[in-house]
Amino acid sequence: MARPQEPSWIGGFHAVEAALRERPERIERVALSGRDDRRARRLQALAERAGVTVESRDEPWFDKLRSDGRPLKHQGVAALVALSQAGDEQDLAALLDGSDQVPLLLVLDGVTDPHNLGACLRAAEAAGVLAVIAPKDRACGLTPAARTTSAGSAERLPFFQVTNLSRTLADLKARGLWIVGAAGEGPVSLYESDFACEPVALVMGAEGGGLRRLTRERCDQLIHIPMAPSVESLNVSVASAVCLFEFRRQRLASAT
Repeated sequence: MARPQEPSWIGGFHAVEAALRERPERIERVALSGRDDRRARRLQALAERAGVTVESRDEPWFDKLRSDGRPLKHQGVAALVALSQAGDEQDLAALLDGSDQVPLLLVLDGVTDPHNLGACLRAAEAAGVLAVIAPKDRACGLTPAARTTSAGSAERLPFFQVTNLSRTLADLKARGLWIVGAAGEGPVSLYESDFACEPVALVMGAEGGGLRRLTRERCDQLIHIPMAPSVESLNVSVASAVCLFEFRRQRLASAT
């Protein structure tokens, strides 16, 4: 489904351990600082079982690593990994056709910061989301920084980038999914949404700009997060987590 890209460095214990468990065949090597604690020994044992070479490097070497032009957050551990591309519309259709669960999808309408994307992926996996969807243009993809921030979720949770998000939302509606958008001016409270337990795609807007006009027009319902008057808005990853876990709470409650 996905073609490997040029190898890139990912950093941090969560991200490297997840890569060793989920995609060890894509790892060229692991670099570890001189630390000799339980966590470092556990990672070394995991790499050994996966047949991945671990090399020792000093802290100045790690500090030279870059991700998306920024210093890599590494915790003294990094891995050189052949990262895969996101899936496309056909891959998304295949996933939905093969799934027997009531789908809960997260749609990100133009999130551009890789750390926000990574945090959204982490929250989405924790909330039981089936997949995350984003547009190809003017949006962040699975960069090394996004993968690192996701703490391993990027290696496990299906992620799709589509050419035309509005058309993809229409296709999802044709499959029987409801489209629920989060917007500060949405007339319905998150806690009163009609669709949390239904097949649903939750759409979150971009940093600053929110949902685009065409995206809004595809939504069956616009919801807002009830907040204290002194707070105008939440970071997109925080807002995604709040909405997703409320949907998950309602789903768990309806199953009992």
